[in-house]
Formats: sequence, C-alpha cells, structure tokens
Amino acid sequence: MEEFQLIAIFLFILFLLLGTGVWVGLALLGVAFVGMELFTSRPAGDTMITTIWSASSSWTLTALPMFIWMGEILFRTRLSEDMFKGLSPFMARLPGGLLHTNIVGCTVFAAVSGSSAATLTTVGKMSVPELRKRNYPEHMVIGTLAGAATLGLMIPPSLTLIVYGVTINESISKLFMAGILPGLVLALMFMGYAAIHARLSDSYNPTPEPPMTFGEKLWNARFLIPVLLLITAVIGSMYTGIATATEASAIGVIGSLVLAAAQGSLSWRTFTESLMGATRTSAMIALILAGAAFLSLSMGFTGLPRALAEWIAHLELSRFELLMALLVFYIVIGCFLDGISSVVLTMAVVEPMVRAAGIDLIWFGIFIVVVVEMAQITPPIGFNLFVLQGMTRHEMSYISKAALPMFAIMVLMVFVLIAVPDLATWLPENMRTGPAG
Repeated sequence: MEEFQLIAIFLFILFLLLGTGVWVGLALLGVAFVGMELFTSRPAGDTMITTIWSASSSWTLTALPMFIWMGEILFRTRLSEDMFKGLSPFMARLPGGLLHTNIVGCTVFAAVSGSSAATLTTVGKMSVPELRKRNYPEHMVIGTLAGAATLGLMIPPSLTLIVYGVTINESISKLFMAGILPGLVLALMFMGYAAIHARLSDSYNPTPEPPMTFGEKLWNARFLIPVLLLITAVIGSMYTGIATATEASAIGVIGSLVLAAAQGSLSWRTFTESLMGATRTSAMIALILAGAAFLSLSMGFTGLPRALAEWIAHLELSRFELLMALLVFYIVIGCFLDGISSVVLTMAVVEPMVRAAGIDLIWFGIFIVVVVEMAQITPPIGFNLFVLQGMTRHEMSYISKAALPMFAIMVLMVFVLIAVPDLATWLPENMRTGPAG
C-alpha cells in the first residue's frame, strides 16, 4: 500500500499547484522537488539542475522549435484561402459536399504544422464563413472542423510525437512515418461520417456549387501545388533516409519561408511574429519537458513506477485489457490536461507497463496520440473547443455536442489500430535509413 500513499501525495501536491494557477512545467518541477526532499537522500537542487540541462540539450529536441516555426510561418500566409480554392472543386460533388474541405484541408495543413490549434485556426478562418454562406448545417461545420483539426497531432510533423519520442528515447523519424497511415485512415473515417450524415439527414440542404469542367478544376488545383511540394520535401526526405527529423524540420522552415515569399505574404512583421510565436510555444513545451524529466527521475528514486508496474503485472491483465484501461485513463486525464502534458506526466509510469506487456513502442505512440487527440475536444479543458468558441461565438455545450460524433470515431479508431497494428508499424519497418539515419 506504500506506493498508493506515494501516489496520493504526488497527486495532491500536483493538483494543489495546478489549482493555484501555476504553469504546468513549474508544477511538475515542484512535485518532483518535494518528492526528492521527502523520499530520497539525494540533493534535490543538484539533481534538478543536471536533469533540466540533460532534458533540454537533446539534439533530437531541436526538431520541435523548427517544426513549430514552420507552422507559424504558414499560419501567417494565404495558405488556407488557397487550399479552399484548390480543394473545393474536387470536394463539391462528393456526398457531404464542401464539408470535406474542412477534413481534407485539416489533413493537408496537419502535414505542414504539428499543432492542432494552428490547423484549426488556419483552416477554420477560411472554411467557416464560406460554409455558412452556402447554408451547410452549423453543427456539422463545427463538428468536422473540431475533429479533423486533431489530425495535426498525428500526421507528421507532430509535436506530440516529438515529445513522446524524446521522452522514451525512440526514433522521431520512425514515429512520424507511423503516424501517416493511421492519420489518413482517421481522415477517411471523418469523411465517411460526413457523407453518411449528408445522405440520411433531412436538414441537409446546402446551396449547390456551380458546375466546373475538369480543366477548370485542374487550373484551381495549382493553388495546392506549393504546399504539396513542401509536404513531399519534408516527409519524403525522412522516408528515403536523406534527412533525420531534425534536418527535415530545417528543410520545412526554409521551404515555408520560400512559400511565404512567393505568395507575397512574407514581411519583416510576419517574420518576427512567426519567430516570437514559435519561441513562446517552444519555451512552454521545453519547460513542461524539463519538469517531466525531473518528475520521472524523482519517481524513479522512490521506486513508484516499478512498484506500479509490478502491481499491474499481478493483476494479470491481457494486452487488450491493459490498453482498454489506458484508454479510459487517458480520456479522464485528458479532460483536465492538454495532450503534451498528459504524455510527459504519465510516461514514467506507463512505459514500464507497456514494455512488460510486450507492446511495440512505436505502435503505442500512435495509440497515445489518438487518445490524446480526444482530449482536444473533451470539456472542460479541450483546447480545440476554446478555439472554436472564440471563432464561432457558440456556447461551449453546443460545440461539445457537435464534436461528440468525432470523439466516437476516434474511439473506433483505437479499436481499428488494435485490430490492424500494421497500420502504424508497416511504414516505419519499411522506411530506408541512409547516412543521415
């Protein structure tokens, strides 16, 4: 029972600090410091300094601010406007019509931005007014956007996958490759839901789009070419082994600067705004990672992760039962913490259990991301819900209800991943590793 007393103490201090409005990173450092002082004889201050330095000076972690900066640059371009122009002629004739521009637009932008919020804001600021103008059902406009924006966490470059990879010391490039097929399958499931709803709903009566010839559609598709080239350069360089994730992030930044300059939307102001936006986000994540690294070390000294892993081993859960328990666990904590905080806070305890159960850590990274995606659209702390509330001025309850079918589809995606694990493991197993690794 001693481990449960330790858990109670750690959780009490953590929620006390978070409840007083302390930043998540500082709260993690505070809990770890108290744990070191109470339960070990090691000097807490020296250990904290060493751990923070080693956690922050990882070369792999360099990919994080670079991919954030790439997303920030593109966020300030006319990318969303061009995407709508390029996608809408091809989506208009599908069942569900231009609702698919929300989903496909988010999928495309997710491949150049690792952030769910950036994906939501970029696509939403263009698609919401256009879809409203065409009389699409409001709850479907909001629901598809809320769900599809979470693809920013899965389709590479994903900030959550970078954090997960650094936390468990796994290849970022392999994790990125693992996210591609599940991300596309999830996008297709969202599109399937939109199509079925359009066929079955009596209230679905949008204004039809004027017919276009195939030549006109292709001419409009020219707007998509620059961003598709950028995606190919970033993801293709990693898959072929030409570049590591860190080097691919540099390719992405240079490509996005060139793209913004070619569009005429790169000015000194947008450059500095994108740089400062990336700096703020990177600093926040780095502080959370430093706090999580110190907390993991502190918990390791107390023997808590090992004791919990042994306790769960004694329960003799099957692999499926363990995954179901983790699914419920992450859905619950996702109601109170953002995705990155959920991952770094729990990995010290969860990783030994997963290894002991013989679960592939690359596959588990995608499982974690799908479950963490749900946290983006679950009240009371679902970040995408807040962004959508600011964008559409609806009540939080209305937005949550509109996003509920997307939440159910993500739960279904978890079972698809469990039934077909090759979705997440085939690409990483078949990617080439060149001199760059």
